[in-house]
Amino acid sequence: MNTAQFYGDLTGSILTYVMIVEDKSRKRTNELVMIALKTLILCVLIYMLNEYTEFADKYPKLTVSAKALVIFLGPSLAVSFIRQVIIYWYIKKHGLPPNIKDNFILGINRIVSILNTVFGIVAMMIFLGTDPLKFLTSITIVAAAIAVTFKDYINNMINGLIIMFSDRLSLGDHIRVNDTEGKILDITLINVILQNEDNDMVMVPNSVVFSSVIVNQSKQNIKKLSIEFEMALSYGYLPAHLEEILSASVKSYDDYIVRDGLTIKTLAVGKDTVRFKVQVLLNRYDKIKEREIRRALNTAIIRLSLPAQ
Repeated sequence: MNTAQFYGDLTGSILTYVMIVEDKSRKRTNELVMIALKTLILCVLIYMLNEYTEFADKYPKLTVSAKALVIFLGPSLAVSFIRQVIIYWYIKKHGLPPNIKDNFILGINRIVSILNTVFGIVAMMIFLGTDPLKFLTSITIVAAAIAVTFKDYINNMINGLIIMFSDRLSLGDHIRVNDTEGKILDITLINVILQNEDNDMVMVPNSVVFSSVIVNQSKQNIKKLSIEFEMALSYGYLPAHLEEILSASVKSYDDYIVRDGLTIKTLAVGKDTVRFKVQVLLNRYDKIKEREIRRALNTAIIRLSLPAQ
């Protein structure tokens, strides 16, 4: 392996490495060190390209590799610096802890990732000897076809960014989307990741979240627990009587239930059955206690439904 090939491979490896660790480095506390390292590499490359022109003529492939790396590192470094300034301003303005997980910060990180991907693609074109402007001009029709083909993916990305910069949903909120309920663990460019009561990870597409009716229980002062059930008319249970029985079944959880927070609603009256809905207002969210209260109510309802011995 000659010197030119060695340095060419080394430069390409550096470019690939920087692109891969860009997203991961944001999650580390030494991100400023990463920015400083990128700045140092950028300065060294610019100095070498300007001072050693005869070396560039002798090793053209290495020069192209260095230019591609400069084209990636320059905009990427500027975006990283702007990101740091925006996040610092946002945290100071709202008095948030430095390691806070927030929708706004999450949205900024996603945008930076997208921009770095674009910078990386442009740098790769330069490395392969392709003019980015001519390439974009020549694939206009192809780009339109790609946009139509991946419209759902693009729509998800746009909806994801809107959700990230919205104050309606936040990381950690407990929401219900259609028949899915859970805690928001993460918001990506593709979907919203929820953790349901069974500790399963449920991924809901951003387009579904954006277009559906969402109940955000974390934005309320209280949390509602609801159970629907049917009772035979022959049992003769009236709403007031059911309310007394079910209230007694969760008496031990009074510290978690709002005063007079258990109510019975009649949803429908049929020929042989009547459909009820028991609703309990909880004064704070506690997944374990909520599960215990739900189990106590279900147990009481099942016992009421059993035929008399």
